[in-house]
Amino acid sequence: MAVNSTVSVATAVDELALGETFTFDELVVAVQRNRGRQLRIVELAELGVHDGLCAVWLGAEDQDLILHAHSDSALHRQQFVLHELAHIILGHNFDEEGQAVDFLLPDIPKETRLRLLRRQNLDTAEEVEAETLADIFAAAIRRSTRNSSRFAEIFG
Repeated sequence: MAVNSTVSVATAVDELALGETFTFDELVVAVQRNRGRQLRIVELAELGVHDGLCAVWLGAEDQDLILHAHSDSALHRQQFVLHELAHIILGHNFDEEGQAVDFLLPDIPKETRLRLLRRQNLDTAEEVEAETLADIFAAAIRRSTRNSSRFAEIFG
């Protein structure tokens, strides 16, 4: 799967080759396999406190990092992460030109700041596609009959 080219939701699901049911862990492994790099998922309690941001995907040269806000609901936290996984899988690239304020970290690259700012608008095609794919993932995980998962380790 090409990292920087947008793919359809149906194509993205097929390319993961996970079938109709899978665990959260199996999804994470498939994303790592397709991207050829490590994926770290970290709760950042401060995220969303002032700006309403629930989660963010930061791509570095050798790994992907998904930071997600705290929620008392494990399913809510899972949805935050599934949405970011969907952006990764769909190849969404948010690197338009323009001015952006660095509201997360002072040394964050301009491309990442622009992507974060654009993600504040939830009515874009990319946001709708990501939420649609996240919903498909959530349904498949719920249908999964497997009990062995890092879900509890990651989401509490």
